[in-house]
Amino acid sequence: MAKPRRNVQFQHRGSNHQNGRRPSISESEGVSEPGSPTRASLNGKLESSKEEDETEVPPQSEYEKKKQTFITRTIWSFVMIAGFFTAMFSGHLYVIAIVTGIQIVSFKEVIAIANVPSRAKNLRFTRSLNWYFLGTTMYFLYGESVIYYFKHIVLVDKVLLPFATHHRFISFMLYVIGFVFFVGSLQKGHYRFQFTQFAWTHMALYLIVVQAHFIMNNIFEGMIWFFLPASLVITNDIFAYICGIAFGRTQLIKLSPKKTVEGFVGAWICTIIFGFAMTNVLMRYKYFICPVNDLGANIFTGLSCTPNPVFIHQAYHIPSFLTNLPLPASLQIPSTVHIAPMQFHILVFATFASLIAPFGGFFASGLKRTFKVKDFGESIPGHGGITDRMDCQFIMGFFAFMYYQSFIAIYRASVGDVMERAIQGLDAEEMVEVVKGLSKYMVNQGFVEERLLDCLTGVVGKRK
Repeated sequence: MAKPRRNVQFQHRGSNHQNGRRPSISESEGVSEPGSPTRASLNGKLESSKEEDETEVPPQSEYEKKKQTFITRTIWSFVMIAGFFTAMFSGHLYVIAIVTGIQIVSFKEVIAIANVPSRAKNLRFTRSLNWYFLGTTMYFLYGESVIYYFKHIVLVDKVLLPFATHHRFISFMLYVIGFVFFVGSLQKGHYRFQFTQFAWTHMALYLIVVQAHFIMNNIFEGMIWFFLPASLVITNDIFAYICGIAFGRTQLIKLSPKKTVEGFVGAWICTIIFGFAMTNVLMRYKYFICPVNDLGANIFTGLSCTPNPVFIHQAYHIPSFLTNLPLPASLQIPSTVHIAPMQFHILVFATFASLIAPFGGFFASGLKRTFKVKDFGESIPGHGGITDRMDCQFIMGFFAFMYYQSFIAIYRASVGDVMERAIQGLDAEEMVEVVKGLSKYMVNQGFVEERLLDCLTGVVGKRK
């Protein structure tokens, strides 16, 4: 085996080193080749180039940042307002699509702020289960709404009838499948985290998806029950900001340091005035006050219905001790005034939107502080996430539904109710008897010709 050769010199370009040896790093710091920069000189050039870049592009001042944020926020505010009114005038179906999109994105944002550790823990199926429970919940709630408001269509369809009659059992079994899958995915050492995620998912489903379901029902009951509560919350938010800047002195709550008592009260007064004026406008149009009986309707085609009595002006007598006050003729109080009951109800709506709904925002602020995030997401440039804008709307829509069902709604049998009772409670022969009885009644009242009854009797006779 050949021995390695020692003291063999290799030629280097521009080499001035003794014994042909490449200088070490320590030596190169003191001696540099002509035309070849040392490490110190390279570092110096890099630092000088960084300094030049910093001097060439000065950082934005705080004022410029706020100005840019304000411009972006304003532009997207007008975009959202334009999109909202376009959807509302285009028809109920478009508004339902927007509400559906909002609840899905909001659920995603709320789940995301607590789902980050699942990646670090390398847990499978955590996100998949979140979306599965969302889909199951939406299937149950949307199905309930469709069956309730459109049962006269669903119950006569051969394909949809089994799904309608067994809807709740199907929904329950879908949830049970998700529950079993969750239990099967539990991993040793991560039980606490996984059960926390399970509870967090259900909280998000209740606070977002369930409350959004009631907003959906408000749309079916009439566009006014959707638009009016939403506009009251927006109005209150705007005037709370304006009144807070103009008169704000006393802090309202520590969770939101910028909220003031003066802005809170001032916004309440302004919201009542706005609500009273907006109600007078909206209740003149049947497109807003009529329940949905045609999902293809829009602002141009309109809707037709018998208005709810709350939208009809009624006479109210003023007590005599007020009408007999010694006032100038121009200020005399009339003995009778005509006011629609809805104008009294709107005082309750405006009060809730001003005094209670903001606590939905405070709740969201506390949630963000818990997870040390500024916003729920970046879905809307300049505004943060969808949840940041909808935190008060969910509880307001829930209240509007409960108040409407308790004090305003008129309960009477609908075609769908009668059909549901007949299909689920009668056999075929009893249904035929009902049809014959109704036909005979309609003939006697002159609604249809007598030959319809004869035809029906003949058909039934042949079947027997």
